[in-house]
Amino acid sequence: MSAPTTSAAQAVGEYLQSPDDLAKVAAFRKKLEKEKASIDARLRSGVKEQLDTTRDGLRKLFGTRNNVQTIKDEMETVDRVCNDPTHVVSTFDQISRVSMVHRNFEQTEEMVNNLLEMNSKLEMIEQMLLEDSNDILGPAFNLLRIHFALNRLEAFRNQTMHQAKKSSADIRNTLTRWFERLNRLLEAFDEYILELARNILPIVRSGNPDVIVRLMKVVEMEAREDEKAIAIKLVKKAGKMDAASKFRSMQANAHVIKHYRSKVIKCITDSIQAKFDEVYTANENNPAGFLDDLVFIYKDLIRIESDVVPCFPPSYEIWSTFVREYHKALNNTLTRLVKSEPEASALLTLHAWIKEYKKSMRELNVPPELLEPPLLEGKEQSLIEDYLQLIIKKLDEWSENLMRTEVAAFTAREEPPELTADNLYTNPGTIIFLDMVNQQIDLALDSNQGLVLSRAVEEVNRVMRSIQDRWVKLIDTEFKKYSDKPDEVPGGLVEYCIALANDQIKSADFTEALSARIEPLVSDKYRATVHDRLNDALDGYLDVAKKYTQTLISIIFHDLKPATKQLFGPTWYEGTHSQIVETMRDYMSDYQVYLNESLFEVLVEDLLDAYLVMYLTALVNGPKLNMPAATERIRQDINDAYQFFGTYKKMKELEPQMEVLDQVLSMLEASKSLVFLSYWSFAKVHGPCIQFVEALMKARSDMDRSGVSEVMDSIKRKVKDEGLTDPPEPTIMKKIVIQGALSRFLVRT
Repeated sequence: MSAPTTSAAQAVGEYLQSPDDLAKVAAFRKKLEKEKASIDARLRSGVKEQLDTTRDGLRKLFGTRNNVQTIKDEMETVDRVCNDPTHVVSTFDQISRVSMVHRNFEQTEEMVNNLLEMNSKLEMIEQMLLEDSNDILGPAFNLLRIHFALNRLEAFRNQTMHQAKKSSADIRNTLTRWFERLNRLLEAFDEYILELARNILPIVRSGNPDVIVRLMKVVEMEAREDEKAIAIKLVKKAGKMDAASKFRSMQANAHVIKHYRSKVIKCITDSIQAKFDEVYTANENNPAGFLDDLVFIYKDLIRIESDVVPCFPPSYEIWSTFVREYHKALNNTLTRLVKSEPEASALLTLHAWIKEYKKSMRELNVPPELLEPPLLEGKEQSLIEDYLQLIIKKLDEWSENLMRTEVAAFTAREEPPELTADNLYTNPGTIIFLDMVNQQIDLALDSNQGLVLSRAVEEVNRVMRSIQDRWVKLIDTEFKKYSDKPDEVPGGLVEYCIALANDQIKSADFTEALSARIEPLVSDKYRATVHDRLNDALDGYLDVAKKYTQTLISIIFHDLKPATKQLFGPTWYEGTHSQIVETMRDYMSDYQVYLNESLFEVLVEDLLDAYLVMYLTALVNGPKLNMPAATERIRQDINDAYQFFGTYKKMKELEPQMEVLDQVLSMLEASKSLVFLSYWSFAKVHGPCIQFVEALMKARSDMDRSGVSEVMDSIKRKVKDEGLTDPPEPTIMKKIVIQGALSRFLVRT
C-alpha cells in the first residue's frame, strides 16, 4: 500500500502552525537545504553503483555468448567425427565387426552360465521365500535378498526372450519352459508382497516395523523401474525412433510394469474393509455389540500415526490414506447396518455413536476433509426419523396382531376370561400391549432427545386411541347382536365386558404412572405435548371403561324389558317391582365379584340413575294410577330400592339421590289443595318440570281434568311469580322423556 502524498501547502502548514513560527523561517530553510543536499548525494551514489553493475553485466553477457559459440563449434566437430568414424579410422568396419563378434561370444557364454546356474539360484530363493512367508508378521530377513536375486533373474529372462525373438519357435518354446519355474516364483513373490501390504498394522504390532521399511524399499525400486519402462513406451509412441534406438539396452530388458505402489494401496484398502466386514459378521445379530467393537478404529489410527507413518516415504501421505480408507469402510458398513433394518434401539445407539465418533476424530486432530463422504451421507439425523417410523411400524403391527387375536376371542367367547391374582376378569393382551408401550417409551428415553420422546408419546397415543375406538365399536356391534338375536350369539358377553372394563382401568393407571414417570425427564418445550397426549389417552380409557359398564347396565335392563313394561299396569300392584330388584341383585352380585372395585362403585351410581330414569319414565308414561293403592305400591317399591341400593351405598349418600322418588310420592299423595306444597319442595331442587308434573297429575285416578287444570294453573302462576328456573346443574329429571298420547298407546300395544 503506497504512502499518502503530502502537498506543499500541507508541508508548510506543519512548520508554520502559529504566528511566532514566522521568525523561524530562515532556520527551517537551512534545515531543508541540508536535507536536500544529503538526499541528492545518496541518489548520485546509487545511480553510479547501478551503472557500474549494468556495465559489468553486459561485459559478462558478451563473454558468455562468445563461449557458447565456441562450445557449439567444438560440439559440431565432435558430432561430425563420431557420426563418420571412417574418415578418421580406415579399419573402423573391421574393428566394429570384431567387437560385435566378441560381444556376442561374451553374451552367449554369460547366457549359458546363467541358464546352468538358474535352477540352483531358484532353489535358494524358494527356500528363503518359504521361510519368510511362513510367518507373514516378520521378521522377513530375506526380503531384500530375494528381491535382488529375482530382479537379476527377471532381467536375464527379459533379455534372453528379447534376443530370441528372431529365433525359431522351437527355441522360443524351449526357453519358455526353462523360465516357467522362474515365472511361478515371481508370481509367488508378488503375492507375498501383497500379503505383507494386507498385514501392515499386524506386522507393526508384532514389533517388526523394519519389515515395512524393507517392503517400501522394494516397492520404491519397482516404481522407479516402472517409470523407466513407461518413459520408453512414451518415446516409442511419440515416434522418435532415433531417440528410442539409444535405449537398446533398456529395450532388451523389457521390464514388466508391476504397479506395486497402487497395488499396495489397494491391499491396504481391501484389508481395512475386510476388517470391518469381519467385525460386522461377528455381530450381525447384535448391532450394539458391533458398535462397541468399533473402538478398534481409534486404537488403529493412534498406532498407525506413531509406528506406521515413519515406515513410509512422505510422498505416500500414508496417514491421510489410512484415515480416509477407515472412514470409507466405516461408512460402507454403517450403511449396510441401516439397510438391514435393525431394531429401534440399534438406530438410537447408532445415532449416539456417530456423534461420539465425530468428537473422537476431532480429538485425534483429524482434518475434516479426510472424513469424506459424511457418514450415511450426512443424514444421521434421519436415523431418528427412521427410529420413529420403526416405532410406528412396530406399534401398528403388534397392536394389529394383538387386536386381531383379542377381537376374535371376544367375538367367539369360547373360553371365559382369565383371572388375575385379585380374582378379577382380564384379557392377556392388555398386559402384552402395555409392556410393548413401555418398551418403546424406554427406547425413546434412551435417545436423550425430547423430540424423540414427544413423537413416541404421540404415536403411542394414536395407537391407544385407535384401540379404544375399536373396543367401543365392537361392544356396540356385539350388544346389538345380543339385543336382536340373543339365542344366536355366544354366551359370556357379561364376563368379557367385565374383563374389558377392568383392562381399561388397568391401562388408565398405567398411562397415569407413565406420565408421572416421563414428564419430569423432558424440557418445558415438550412437557406439555407429553402431558396432553397421555392425558388424552387416559381419558379415552376411562371413557371406554364407562362404555362397558353402561353396557353391563344395558344388559340388565334388556333382560328386565318384560318386567319394566308391566310397571304401573295391573300386574304391578301384585309386586312386579320386586322381580326387577331381584334381577338387578343377581347381576350385581356377579359384577361385584369380578369387577374392579372403583368401576363397581361407578356402576352402582350409573345403575341407580338408570333405575330412577326407568321408574320415573314408566310412571309418567304409564296408565292411570289406582289411588290410593298405587301410592302404597310406590312406597313399597321405594323401600325395596332403598334396601337394594343400600347394600352398596351408605344411606346418607343414597338418600339425596332417592329423594326424588319421595318427592314424587308426596305429590301423588297430596290432596288437590296441598299438591302445591309438595311440588314446591320438588321444584326447588329440580326446577319447574311443568310437563312432568302435569303428566303426573293426569295419571292420578282421584283427580279429574278440571282438578288437574286447577292444580297446574296455580303451579304455573307461582313459578312465574317466583321466577323459578332450571337449576345450574341438571338433575335426574332432565333424563325423563315424556311421551305423547300416541307414543304411549303404541308402547302399550
